[in-house]
Amino acid sequence: MKRLIYLDNSATTRICEEALAKYNEVSLSTYGNPSSLHSFGFDAEKEIKDVRRAICDSLAAKDASVIFTASGSEANNLAITGRAFSKERYKKGAKIITTEGEHASVTEPLKQLEKSGFKIEYVPTRAGKIDLDALKRELTADVILVTAMMVNNETGALYDIKSVSEIMKECAPDALLHVDATQSYLKLPISMRALGADMITLSSHKIAGPKGVGALVVAPWVIKSKGISPIIFGGGQEGGLRSGTENVPGIAAFGAAVRHGVAGLAKKREALENLRSYLIEKLTRVPTLAEISITNPVAHAPHILNITLPSIKSETMLHYLSAEGIFVSSGSACSSNSHHLSSALIAFGRSEREADCSIRISFCAENTKEDVDALCDALEQGLKKLARIR
Repeated sequence: MKRLIYLDNSATTRICEEALAKYNEVSLSTYGNPSSLHSFGFDAEKEIKDVRRAICDSLAAKDASVIFTASGSEANNLAITGRAFSKERYKKGAKIITTEGEHASVTEPLKQLEKSGFKIEYVPTRAGKIDLDALKRELTADVILVTAMMVNNETGALYDIKSVSEIMKECAPDALLHVDATQSYLKLPISMRALGADMITLSSHKIAGPKGVGALVVAPWVIKSKGISPIIFGGGQEGGLRSGTENVPGIAAFGAAVRHGVAGLAKKREALENLRSYLIEKLTRVPTLAEISITNPVAHAPHILNITLPSIKSETMLHYLSAEGIFVSSGSACSSNSHHLSSALIAFGRSEREADCSIRISFCAENTKEDVDALCDALEQGLKKLARIR
């Protein structure tokens, strides 16, 4: 049987044993509603509190509030729409700033807000760098929010969020900074305070936890000033900011994945960086792969590499590799079925044709150099075969 090689870890990860065991344990033994006023409810509530503490500890954010959601996308929507409608005066045309090439769970709610009269501005990210001068020009007195990802999910670019925060404090001190950290959390060390973030989005299934669980981590001053409002209404769970009975087994498993990810983070990061470097070395050293162009931002995450094929569409190569038991991506998993060109790659500086011929490789710590060798061998054979078909 052919060995399967999974290199699409930015789309989702396999649940770790610790998280799966915790999910099963809580599902069977702590199945009370955390809002119930009996011991089963108290036990379920304690599971959730333990995970809040683990997440805050992992972000060096002791006093932050953790609002559990059903996904990272929901957390992004809560941060953006919840901020926009938190004050009546904002509805008269307040401004929100984001960057070019953001995830659809950021750009789509912004489009809806624009229809409601909010002003939305997009800052360039050429070559994987936020244009800080352009940001500074846009930071006028009417800005209420800047929302930016920490790591681009398609190019792997690591954005200078700390400088964004510093410029905001200088030019628009009343604006909040929301950071989508779904691709950087537990791949890189993150301190919420050092980053200068007011809100941070996390996603369980990106860190070997279960799908269907996300979180928005909110600084205490945002909660105190009522700087964010709910977008789902009902029973008032999660401090009134996210109604609906909490997914206790999923949240508990998320916590287990957090603890698993925190342990040995530096070692895991080094392993990922070594795999990424090894892949770049092979792509540049093997003559038959020399036509492949590498998207390699100077500041980058350790686990993502985007490459552009020589006039072969990404979807074509993706299917070829899949038939060989190697699984990569043609872009964001949330948009890969829409057949739209990658806005992230175009924002980076790729042409539309290049964006249509690009694939993303994303590693986990369990991947090996042998996986990279197999990928390069398959790419080599695929280029030969698909070039003849073309």
